[in-house]
Amino acid sequence: MLIVADENIPLLDQFFEEIGTIRRVAGRTMTPADVRDADILLVRSVTRVDQALLNGSRVKFVGTATIGTDHVDVQWLESQGIAFACSPGCNASSVVEYVLSVLSVHAEQRGLDDWTELSVGIVGAGNVGKRLATRLDKLGFDIKVNDPPREAAEDADDFCSLDEALACDVITLHTPLTKQGDHPTRHLINTERLQNLHEAQLLINTSRGGVIDCDTLNARLVQPDAPRVVLDVWEGEPEVDEELANRVWLMTPHIAGYSLEGKIGGTEMVYQALCRFLGLPVRKKSGQFMADPALSKLSFTSSANARDAAHVAIRACYDVRKDDARYRRVFKLSDGERAAAFDAMRRDYPVRREFSSTKVQLKGGAKELQQVFKALEFKLKL
Repeated sequence: MLIVADENIPLLDQFFEEIGTIRRVAGRTMTPADVRDADILLVRSVTRVDQALLNGSRVKFVGTATIGTDHVDVQWLESQGIAFACSPGCNASSVVEYVLSVLSVHAEQRGLDDWTELSVGIVGAGNVGKRLATRLDKLGFDIKVNDPPREAAEDADDFCSLDEALACDVITLHTPLTKQGDHPTRHLINTERLQNLHEAQLLINTSRGGVIDCDTLNARLVQPDAPRVVLDVWEGEPEVDEELANRVWLMTPHIAGYSLEGKIGGTEMVYQALCRFLGLPVRKKSGQFMADPALSKLSFTSSANARDAAHVAIRACYDVRKDDARYRRVFKLSDGERAAAFDAMRRDYPVRREFSSTKVQLKGGAKELQQVFKALEFKLKL
């Protein structure tokens, strides 16, 4: 059995070598010739999987080690009897912690002693948006959640209008990229909505680049009352508009979900789905391959201020400014080199561990300290 896989999927050998022969290919440039004789295809978000890629192949199972599926023509796969699996929620905690790091730095730069003074509008309440809302609510933030499809199916009182979400101090986008249906999200943040945002607001996009009209955003950011913007995803990536990159506050190369737990979790979920498809026992678990974290423990005494301690712990585990600085250096390269560097940064991304891998020891810690670290989902040792 031949497994053709994106070369950037972690732990391919460890999870799949007992199932078949693995052929690694570059995901962004994958061609029909690459997959023609494959039985299994494993991809990430950079590969468009559709009739053009698979027609005439013998592929019977497609797995994407990502939470998003907009790069896969699921309906066509179904019509051809090709099984499909994705990895919903695999990197949700990683994206949530990226947003928390951004909020931590933003609050500091705004001179806020209490970051929960920021109201947060969450657009999209899937795996990421829902987990973010839960953590922020436990921390004491005022949150507004917009998700029309979920509002129609669930308790409407839990949701707000898009305009209400966009009126918050911070707006963070967590929608899929859709072009059709009752609630398309392509260019959801358009000219009018961008114009209504102001300089005291922060807009974060970790969903898909096309959810924001980036041409309009570029023009908006030269105006004196423009909002502060953080982009992890970009229209047309790996090609990124240099002017836009220079105008956003923080920029990263689509790595918000790139914690080690998130990446390995995506591989594990596809492995489990393939085992079910083939009728094989599930013998591998991600925990088998997880090394000890570089930062295993943080310790705070009873004299620690809960909010200050939270910021120290968040940035010790992940400081988004490091990825921003690393990516900005890429823009010293030529246009063609920058696109290659975008993918290289994702391929060679340094190990980042989630908060849950770090034990926080509270020596005589006050109840407020305990509540904060429980809300952030650190391991707690009293």
